[in-house]
Amino acid sequence: MAITLAEEVVLLSLDDESGSAQQRQAAGWAVAGGFLLELVLAERVSVDGEAVVVTDPSPTGEPLLDGRAELIATWLRGRGRHRATDWLTRDQPRAVTAAVERLCERGVIAEEKRKVLGMFPVRRYPESDGTVERELRARLAAVVLDGAEPDTRTAGLIALIHSAKLHGLAFPEGPRKEVEARMAEIADGQWAAESVRTAIRDTQAAMTAVTVVTTTTILI
Repeated sequence: MAITLAEEVVLLSLDDESGSAQQRQAAGWAVAGGFLLELVLAERVSVDGEAVVVTDPSPTGEPLLDGRAELIATWLRGRGRHRATDWLTRDQPRAVTAAVERLCERGVIAEEKRKVLGMFPVRRYPESDGTVERELRARLAAVVLDGAEPDTRTAGLIALIHSAKLHGLAFPEGPRKEVEARMAEIADGQWAAESVRTAIRDTQAAMTAVTVVTTTTILI
């Protein structure tokens, strides 16, 4: 089953049994960045320096991505500068919901509704099909822990995880310093064409910028 980068981030952030979200805010930035990067890799959108530009309006065939592309196109018709950081800030609150809904449609996770203290409704998303996440984690481990060369999508996912500082979600029991160092190496590496590396660097820089601003605001 081919799932998007954004969905892969969501799977890493959900507790397999309880279905509760972990590191919600940071994961939200990575999910929004995943959508943007996926559209860049599909050559539907470009991140030219700080600016987001639609380069090809044709559908990708994946409803989740096509819906995001339509939202970006609508946003770009507005006035003012169209910076990647502004788009990520706009999309972050709703990106996770879109990815979760698609994972439910695919049958990878299931929605459970319950009430806390008999009063407060909450939703949890435990796994229905664990094979997808197992394959995802095996792919990450092969590259980060075993030193295999990443393909473009895996390297892009690792760059997203590294930018949002979600190393612990991807490798909860791994050697943290070694994992972070390897992810940084991959994010900056020569594993793809220059145009793809540039796109990922620009997306990564935008994610880092909004994450730093958000963290600073919380601390203040």
